[in-house]
Amino acid sequence: MQLEGLRVMGIDPGLTRCGLSVVQAGRGRVILPVSVGVVRTPSESELTERLLRLSRAVGEWMDDYSPDVVAIERIFERGNVATVMHTAHAVGVLVLAAAERNLPVYMYTPSEVKKAISGNGRADKKQMTMMVTRILGLSEAPKPADAADALALAICHCWRAPALARTRGHTTAAGHARRVDGGVRGPVRSLDRTSNDRTSTGRTATAQTES
Repeated sequence: MQLEGLRVMGIDPGLTRCGLSVVQAGRGRVILPVSVGVVRTPSESELTERLLRLSRAVGEWMDDYSPDVVAIERIFERGNVATVMHTAHAVGVLVLAAAERNLPVYMYTPSEVKKAISGNGRADKKQMTMMVTRILGLSEAPKPADAADALALAICHCWRAPALARTRGHTTAAGHARRVDGGVRGPVRSLDRTSNDRTSTGRTATAQTES
């Protein structure tokens, strides 16, 4: 099943740093990078304020780039209960933002993403970053790790979407068909800037400035 033109937003959830990315499926296994960045919220702020900033920043990305689907890393036990709870709060905000825009959400474990990208479910950060850079044809590796992880999630979904569409009996063809004819909307640039930049727009992606 061909899903050329599908636009995927990949999110590496976190409260202090949340990696965001947008890619677009091309022909076959080709994937076109659209944008990447990291939303940051100050740890000294109240939880409610941090979640509000994250919600606004993610909502702006969704409105600006109009993804067809959202791919988020599934939460797993990391040993630090406080970290897990903060990440769970962030995931709730992210899923709600997608639901408010009628965007389907898919969740993948780290091992699922690693397997899809590198063929090895135990690949390390260095291997994954190298594969993401190669797959997207970037001039430099995306930084920080949160940005690379967000891109990996988006790539993973692009490659798994055809099988998911067959098994679940639906596609988002109507939502992304216009992109097949018109190509990628807006500029597609090499994703090699700092974490505080949106590489396709040059606008800040930090929550402190209400990206």
